[in-house]
Amino acid sequence: MTDTTNSNDVSRRGFTALGVAAGLTASVGVARAADDVVMKDVTIKTPDGVCDAAFIHPATGSHPGVIIWTDIFGLRPSFRDLGKRLAALGYSVLVPNPFYRTDKSPVVVDASTFNFNDPASRALTARWTGPINQPGAIERDSATYVAWLDTQKEVSKTKKMGTQGYCMGGPLVFKTAAANPARIGAIATFHGGGLVTDKPDSPHLLIAKMKAHAYLAIAASDDSKQPDAKDKLKAAFAAASLPADVLVYDGTIHGWTVRDMPKQPDGTPIYNPPEAERAFTALTGLYKSSIA
Repeated sequence: MTDTTNSNDVSRRGFTALGVAAGLTASVGVARAADDVVMKDVTIKTPDGVCDAAFIHPATGSHPGVIIWTDIFGLRPSFRDLGKRLAALGYSVLVPNPFYRTDKSPVVVDASTFNFNDPASRALTARWTGPINQPGAIERDSATYVAWLDTQKEVSKTKKMGTQGYCMGGPLVFKTAAANPARIGAIATFHGGGLVTDKPDSPHLLIAKMKAHAYLAIAASDDSKQPDAKDKLKAAFAAASLPADVLVYDGTIHGWTVRDMPKQPDGTPIYNPPEAERAFTALTGLYKSSIA
């Protein structure tokens, strides 16, 4: 794993130690706390329609809220399980269906069965993502989700919220943090796609509007295609005086943290369990130091 950490983060030295402790808790705490986690299917009225979502939280008490933005395959069992794992560690987690404008979830039950080589399947992804790429769509959604979480008794109003995203969810995290700076105190992206572009609406330009600590885990395959992206991200966080870790995970392929990723054309797995665990440990360290 290549560390390209910013040098201006006074608190990030604690990320590693906190993350190791949190990771150990994650490995033993989920089984211990599984019966104390509640998962509900909820619907949330937004300016653009009604979003179906999973709301997962500890059975008792109020806890920091977390919004999870999925990858291109949407809300499905693998992301519900991720929400359960976080809830078992003391977070109230909302996993919205990002494609509610076109389809109810799950649009895909098991991503490992999805065939990107099939033109009809590729057309589906375009249909799903078209509406969320419209200007203002995610800003409206995220403001609604933050407000909804703040009405739930299981969510602490005195704690900041976190938000994390995978693949296409990376830019959605940036939009969420920029649109809701008073509530979002921590962000994380894992193999986030298109975080840095040459367009005037590039997600990395939103960093100046954020008030959040950040952890960005970059796939080695993505870094090889866009090696300057990490440097631009570091510079943007430094300019905003925001604590941020920006790291390249050596030997990883885009999608490596999601357990039901399809295999590569040559049959090689994309999901990398050891590196996925390292990434989860870093995530829990970020949340423990920033919003817990």
